Amino acid sequence: MARAKSDEISERISCPVGRFFSELEKVSRKKSGFLEHLTRSRVEFLKAVKSLIDDKIEALEKKGIPRGGKKATKIKVE
Repeated sequence: MARAKSDEISERISCPVGRFFSELEKVSRKKSGFLEHLTRSRVEFLKAVKSLIDDKIEALEKKGIPRGGKKATKIKVE
């Protein structure tokens, strides 16, 4: 039963990094320094991704929100 659930989780993970960590977790079930280090590195990886997203949000906010393109100009027709 546990094996089927583990395989189901692996199939749902489409990110190669997530799949890598999931497979490593299966291999090293015991609490060890290795597993503890991997857990911390997962957190650091997510913080790095968060930093990239925050930088992109900040850049977009500095740029300003586009107002939907050019405005029409009235001209007089004779």
